[in-house]
Amino acid sequence: MRCSQAIINLSNLKKNFSNIRKKVHPAKVMAVVKADAYGHGVIEVVNALNSLEDKPEYYAVALLDEAVQLRENGIIQPILVFDTIANSDVTDYFRYNLIPTIFTDSDIKSLISAKRKYNYKQNICVHIKVDTGMNRLGVNHNDAFDFIRKVSMNDNFIIDGIYTHFATSDVYNSCFAKLQLKRFNQLITRLKDKNIATGLIHLANSGAIINMPDSYFDMVRPGISLYGYYPSQSTNESIELFPVMSIISKVASVKKIKKGDTVSYSRKFKATKPTKIVSVSFGYADGYSRGMTNKGSAIINEKIFKQVGVVTMDRIMFDIGNADINVGDEVILLGKSKKHEISGWDWCNVLKTIPYEITCSISKRVPRIYVD
Repeated sequence: MRCSQAIINLSNLKKNFSNIRKKVHPAKVMAVVKADAYGHGVIEVVNALNSLEDKPEYYAVALLDEAVQLRENGIIQPILVFDTIANSDVTDYFRYNLIPTIFTDSDIKSLISAKRKYNYKQNICVHIKVDTGMNRLGVNHNDAFDFIRKVSMNDNFIIDGIYTHFATSDVYNSCFAKLQLKRFNQLITRLKDKNIATGLIHLANSGAIINMPDSYFDMVRPGISLYGYYPSQSTNESIELFPVMSIISKVASVKKIKKGDTVSYSRKFKATKPTKIVSVSFGYADGYSRGMTNKGSAIINEKIFKQVGVVTMDRIMFDIGNADINVGDEVILLGKSKKHEISGWDWCNVLKTIPYEITCSISKRVPRIYVD
């Protein structure tokens, strides 16, 4: 097996879920496992969560194919698909008992047409998405009441849930998030006043779970927080989270260079004195961005060393000075040693990004090793 590995700590995953569960009780939890569980391996993640006595009530994914994968691996909980409905594969919602997101008249027509064409007997369980300000997907909050009432009156459908999505819940005390919550609250109040069934009401993503307890309603949707990261550095830390993914490799080579020698393509690093350079079999094809060039670091034998030279497709280099480091010594690119830690936020601060992108970018050629 390749020496560079992504170590997935399932105990930390389960601790994160349990801490979220305690925070939001008595709300249900819809665990978001899209994008291969944010790069952690969806089947292993879902099986670990389902091993808990108090397992998630729902799962959510971005794409229909992701939902089908869960069903084909024996997952029985309700699964919500966030994506828009494509006529080419609409029948899979029925075949695999999946929940589509709807918000247009076209969605209604597509589902009814498929139900009739293939003579499906069951009513169609749906969640309706309301756009309260994200301006991406969903029926506009000003039009949502009429749309939801129309769906509720159609005997082909069961409204299992209504939801929206925050744009700025990861910004502490965000005025815009409060406006979105107000808009959504007004809609739900109006629906209840008219005795229109809403199913489960949900809008709290990871940021809102942490920052906005008044947004929990019937169910919450943790995503990045499941995997051990706060969605931004401006959220509070009212839930203790533990990073689930570590990236571990080994020293592949050790080379002495002279003052004035350069390292890697384009000669972006020049030694100011005699030193030793180690190479590690991990590069941008594995998820270590070229943007880390001369800015990254690694933990080797309980010391932190700087990455030097242009990050290449398959390999990165570190300046170790005169340290006693040998081929085969462990290299921590992401994770903790006894004394030090390199977190996803350290990568984020260099790359000006968020932990979501870091974990999702670790490519499939990096073996995932699961520990509990």
